[in-house]
Amino acid sequence: MVEDPKWELAILATVQGFYEKLLQEPVGGEVPVPAGLEAVSLQSDEDVAGTLSSMHRWLKLLDMAISPARLRIAFTADTDPEIAEAMLRYFTRKKDVSDATRDKTDLVATFLYRHPRVAGQWEQRGYGLDGSLPLSPFEIALIEILADAEVPPLSDEQSQLLRQFDKLQDEAQNARDLNALLESGVITRVRELKRSFENSFYHPGVLATIARYNSTFGKRFDELFLEATSQIKRFASELEEQGGTILGTVDGIDVTVEHVASLKEGELLRIDYANALEKFRRVSRLRKTLEQRPPMRRMVKPPATASPSKPAADRKVQTRPVLDLAAMRGAVTPQQISSEEAKLSRVEESIRVFVRVADPKFRQVVPMRFFNLILAPAEADAFSADYLQEQSLRAEVARAVLRLVAVGARMTTELEELRRAENSPSLWRLHAESLVVLLEIERTAHEGTGRVISSAKQQGNPTAVETLQASQKKLNDCSELALKTLTAKPAEKATAARSGK
Repeated sequence: MVEDPKWELAILATVQGFYEKLLQEPVGGEVPVPAGLEAVSLQSDEDVAGTLSSMHRWLKLLDMAISPARLRIAFTADTDPEIAEAMLRYFTRKKDVSDATRDKTDLVATFLYRHPRVAGQWEQRGYGLDGSLPLSPFEIALIEILADAEVPPLSDEQSQLLRQFDKLQDEAQNARDLNALLESGVITRVRELKRSFENSFYHPGVLATIARYNSTFGKRFDELFLEATSQIKRFASELEEQGGTILGTVDGIDVTVEHVASLKEGELLRIDYANALEKFRRVSRLRKTLEQRPPMRRMVKPPATASPSKPAADRKVQTRPVLDLAAMRGAVTPQQISSEEAKLSRVEESIRVFVRVADPKFRQVVPMRFFNLILAPAEADAFSADYLQEQSLRAEVARAVLRLVAVGARMTTELEELRRAENSPSLWRLHAESLVVLLEIERTAHEGTGRVISSAKQQGNPTAVETLQASQKKLNDCSELALKTLTAKPAEKATAARSGK
């Protein structure tokens, strides 16, 4: 196709002007333009071919400076559609299958779909130029915009691929929340589908289908993301009202009320999805964490002020809440139990690994994070057993011992965390909740052990009974200390935890 070089130069000049405007803020002023490409020079009819060659090289450089994310931010409802159309013509003519150029084209086509020159003009369906194939008005508009460019062909196989966007769109629409949408893999699958079109990505039919999908998906994504952040901020507000500061932990980092307060949903939503995907996932994981463990819901609100007659140190301790232990135990959720069970499994496994590889002389002293866990000889034998999967009494005894020891180890760890959090009310509450969950698990562990003891007695195995009862007693001592610590008056808590009485 022979194209008027002056028309092509006009398109490139529009792109150049838009790019240079975007770069003014980063470079702190006007962008230096190569000689011969100034606005005045572009009006000359002399050596148009040479000017075009220079312009193409200059735009390659500007393309490297303008990322899809920056272009996304630049395109607003106030952007002139003429600029978007010129950008679309430019990208289509490049015939570049790189991710960056494809993402920019994707963005521009979606902008044109979302901002029609006449409101509602894309809602009616038209017909193909032969009067038979149904075409959307937007595809017809793209055909007109790209009429003077060489449009890449679309194979029958690629035409069939376009139908997948409807299924993916329905899947995204049916996602119940942000976490479900992100875990579905729709974003990754769509990105791979777009990449599979290669040069045919720039066909008007492909661009029209993708723009419609992007618009629908974007609305749903924004709804779910704003719903997630709204819930997080509500949790943060409730926590702050009760004097807390830490909402939970995501990727090993404590998320505070201040972190949530600085969350700018609008800015995140304007970033390119591919670049911001990990940030979206962190927001989703935080929401999921809060749903499993609602902060402060089962604690009595602490008094607003301390008694003026008491010393300052006492007033600081009194900021901790008075716990209604019975209510808290009754409010433990299956999600909390499941989360704690995962931790117990890791504790059991770490102890097993140590006992199995340690020198036999030292295998009964297991180094934990804050203390040394002392195992009885029978407990060490249970942790090194290779018959835990058997359906036998000895396997039942060993499994019960592992559970009793692991629960005791976790309680001891949380008691130490509690002691170290004396001056941080929000952290203290989190560890207090963990202890409450462990107390519930301890109760079921004793029930299960009781059944194994009965079975051992019936089979006449006093050694197994003694082993289990000894491990039970150690766990009972630990749980009594936990109860005493949680129910003691604030001034007594630190003393109880340190003394072990």
